[in-house]
Amino acid sequence: MASKTVTVGSAVGLHARPAAIIAEAAEKYDDEITLAVEGGDDDEGVDAASALMIMTLGAEKGATVVVTSDNEAAVEEIAGLIEKDLDA
Repeated sequence: MASKTVTVGSAVGLHARPAAIIAEAAEKYDDEITLAVEGGDDDEGVDAASALMIMTLGAEKGATVVVTSDNEAAVEEIAGLIEKDLDA
């Protein structure tokens, strides 16, 4: 299982637009990809292919998010998106 810890780069956190971009990217993989806020209540994480579930994390700019999947390429792609300012 691959995982990577990243910092949210979007100016207003993982709200609707960034969540939709991340979910769209995650949907193209057959492997399960999960996101969890480090130190958050949900240790198992949420489905990265669901924009709604991503928004429930409440991850604001600067929050630390752990991306996990059996697919290392998926982890790298999703982690890279989380680090970007997707509102720019």
